[in-house]
Amino acid sequence: MYTYSCLNNISGIGISNFTDEYREVGEREESDAILVRSANMKEMQFPDCLKAVARAGAGVNNIPVAECSAKGIVVFNTPGANANGVKELVIAGMLLASRDIVGGIEWLEHQEMTDDLAKRVEKQKKQFAGSEIAGKKLGIIGLGAIGVMVANAAVALGMDVYGYDPYLSLKAAWNISSSIHYASEVSEIYETCDFITLHVPLNDSTQGMINAAALSKMKEGAVLLNFARDPLIDEKALISALESGKLRKYVTDFVTPNVAKAPNTIVTPHLGASTKESEDNCAVMAVKQLRAYLENGTIRNSVNYPPCDMGVCMTEGRIAVCHKNEPNMLAQLTAVLGEAGVNVANISNGSRGDYAYTLIDTDSPSDSSITDKIAGIRGVLKVRIVK
Repeated sequence: MYTYSCLNNISGIGISNFTDEYREVGEREESDAILVRSANMKEMQFPDCLKAVARAGAGVNNIPVAECSAKGIVVFNTPGANANGVKELVIAGMLLASRDIVGGIEWLEHQEMTDDLAKRVEKQKKQFAGSEIAGKKLGIIGLGAIGVMVANAAVALGMDVYGYDPYLSLKAAWNISSSIHYASEVSEIYETCDFITLHVPLNDSTQGMINAAALSKMKEGAVLLNFARDPLIDEKALISALESGKLRKYVTDFVTPNVAKAPNTIVTPHLGASTKESEDNCAVMAVKQLRAYLENGTIRNSVNYPPCDMGVCMTEGRIAVCHKNEPNMLAQLTAVLGEAGVNVANISNGSRGDYAYTLIDTDSPSDSSITDKIAGIRGVLKVRIVK
């Protein structure tokens, strides 16, 4: 029997993917796995039995990933599961910025409902007219799951699309439209595009990437969209660009006091992935990843440990080991098994930065005497019998 806890309301469609071998426990109880959306886990105390955390979403800023790594806790996210919901809001953001739809609606709400309303509308509508997005240049910084979807949708809407991503994956390259211009430098996006949308993760290299220098390179009257993370933007530089007219509009899904009151901004209350479909997709993906890890030792979409997939175990035993990425570790692991008279049938080992993961199939069952010895090896963080 496996146990799991939910730190937020998780879609019932996702939870239904657990079998009768799983039991939900309270968040303060010890569990094998944790499901989370936005709850802050940085002050939590993790029990020794915790094996995995799954974030029903892409960002993991609310999870102490470094601490989890050091304790052998695998952290999963669900990239792409909410991509369509975010893509649709990005497209809506471009339309709202191009034509003053919000301003027109607000103007109409304050009008007296008298017989001359139609005449007043005809007289005033020009101030809300705006322009079409077809034929305009869209620059996409970050061509992950969401960026690729935005790119393809924008091409279908008649936009001239430029993409920049120095880490473009093979999967993304296969899925992206051949009509997209690939920029070799981000400055090409800044200097060329009428609309610029951000779809990069938040890390040390991207925090504050849209600063005064970047803004100064952008076309006069460009529209900037941010549906990724608010710290990507230097707020002081942004507000200055909006006040001067350097930026025509800033569209974002992140509410901060300074941005909310800045001129020429369109702010939505973090709605990007807040659709029923996105929440269902993220929950289903998170649960399936937890099950694959707990039942088979499989790692897919972890942010701190390497991928590993040996399928369903067809031998008598399987052992999973999270450990530091240090020399001679495999030799020490197999030596313990050899001393116990256990033959290794198959083995998979991979590393990610300072950490590594080893999955071992054996021709005979393992017991706690073997895992206790493995746990005593310097650098081993967590070991368990999968089968």
